[in-house]
Amino acid sequence: MKQELIMFHDLSAGSAFWLPHGARIYNKLIEFIKDHYWKRGFDEVITPNIYNLDLWHKSGHALHYKDAMFCFDVEGQEWAMKPMNCPGHCLMFAGQIRSYRDLPLRFADFGVLHRNELSGALSGLTRVRRFQQDDAHIFCREDQIEDEVKGSLEFMKSVYTTFGMTYKLELSTRPKKALGDKELWDRAEAALARAMDSFAGKGGWKLNPGDGAFYGPKIDIKVMDAMERVHQCA
Repeated sequence: MKQELIMFHDLSAGSAFWLPHGARIYNKLIEFIKDHYWKRGFDEVITPNIYNLDLWHKSGHALHYKDAMFCFDVEGQEWAMKPMNCPGHCLMFAGQIRSYRDLPLRFADFGVLHRNELSGALSGLTRVRRFQQDDAHIFCREDQIEDEVKGSLEFMKSVYTTFGMTYKLELSTRPKKALGDKELWDRAEAALARAMDSFAGKGGWKLNPGDGAFYGPKIDIKVMDAMERVHQCA
C-alpha cells in the first residue's frame, strides 16, 4: 500500500483493485506487450466474458475444470464466466472457411478471466480469482509447429530478459486423462521437444511426465522471484 499500486477487499476476494499508480504501470506493461505482438505477427482480438456451458462441454473443460469455473443460470441454461480464452479463439477460427495458405494465424487477447480458486489458496497477485494475461493462440499446420513454438519461446525470452527474470523450461507430457489418440500426442510431444532443443539446447530443459493439459502437451515456464521461490508463469 505504501506505493499505492493495488488493494484487495473482502467483498471481492481474490480480485485486485488497481489504484491510479498501479493502473499506469499496468497499462504500460500492456503497451509493451502490444508492441511485441505487432512485431511478431499477432493480431489482437476481443472475445466475450461469458459463454453457454455447451461450449465448455464441447472443449472438454467442463469435464475436467468445471469446479474451478463460476457458473450461473441464464433463462434455464447453464452459463459460465470464462477461465481461459482457448475455446473462444477456436470459435473465431471456425467462424469462416480457412485455407492452409492462411496459416499460421496468431490471435492475441487481453480478455478478463475468472477462476473459482478456494479462498485459502488466494495469495496476492500470484493466485487470484480475476486476472488478465497476455494470452495468445496460434493456429498452424503440423509442419509449422516447431517454428511457431520456437518463435513463442524467443518472445518469452525477450520479455523476461527485459525485466531481468530467470526461468526454467519443462516439457509436460500426456496425462492419464488425456483426450485424443496417443499417436497424435507422441507427434506433438516430439515437435515440442525438437523446438526446445533448438531454443535451449539438449539438456537445457527437463521432462515433466504426465503433467500436460488434458488436450495436449505443454511447455511450462517457471520463474524465480527475489526469494528464489518458483512460480509457473507461462
